[in-house]
Amino acid sequence: MNGILSIQSHVVFGHAGNSSAVFPMQRMGLEVWPIHTVQFSNHTQYPQGFSGKSFDSEDIRTLVKGLDNIGKLKDCQAVISGYQGSADQCLAVAQAVEQIRAQNPNARYVCDPVMGDPQKGCIVSDGVAEHLVQTLMPMADVIVPNQFELTAFTGVEISNLEQAITACRKALDLGPKVVLVKHLHSLAQGVFSTILATEQGCYLIERPELEFAKAPVGVGDLISAIFTACLVKGMAPLEAFRHTNNAVYGVLETTAKHGSWELMTVFGQEEIVNPSHDFAPQPIG
Repeated sequence: MNGILSIQSHVVFGHAGNSSAVFPMQRMGLEVWPIHTVQFSNHTQYPQGFSGKSFDSEDIRTLVKGLDNIGKLKDCQAVISGYQGSADQCLAVAQAVEQIRAQNPNARYVCDPVMGDPQKGCIVSDGVAEHLVQTLMPMADVIVPNQFELTAFTGVEISNLEQAITACRKALDLGPKVVLVKHLHSLAQGVFSTILATEQGCYLIERPELEFAKAPVGVGDLISAIFTACLVKGMAPLEAFRHTNNAVYGVLETTAKHGSWELMTVFGQEEIVNPSHDFAPQPIG
């Protein structure tokens, strides 16, 4: 039985990290093997706080070793990494990817380099951002940064579309074959802008920005998960980019209609496989 290994955070209530990623990939017909880097009661944006803990990096290594013991690493089609709670967790992820590639050279590594955003700045523990930039992103087949994370990787400051394209091309030169910029906040107001970059070119999708009482959490994890699932199912990157944006918008629209700021992924699950909107990518370079 083939599967996708997803190494990221987990919340008991709501949808963030693996709690946002696992079900959508399963809904698309894929087996998912989650390993949690942290486990919290809820995501960190609640004013009441949260409870829980970060797991030790050795937990990742132990679980991957267990998968190896039962002969499953060769059946891993893709690895996704998201939020990492420590620098050594990043190294454990790198080791897992290397082990899997040794047994299945066709396995993809998708790195969602969770660091922060322009409003919050860097939100990860000491050493994590450095290992994301210097270790995990260069070895990834696909990276899914936001604008803040793309700048951290490339050193290119972004305030317009031309600079975003320059940053994407530089990112491709640094190792990844596919760059999906999950959010470009500094482009047009009132729309949600995202870019796909491959050696074939760069493409932009702009979709309406929906209104929420607070910004939903876990959207980036949802984007990475659906895009990965699309690739594993055989879609070309541009087709996967289009489907991902349409599906994520459908889930967000469902969420908004319910008056929620926690993603309504289960209620919106049909959008994951049969999106009701279609936002076409536009070539930009």
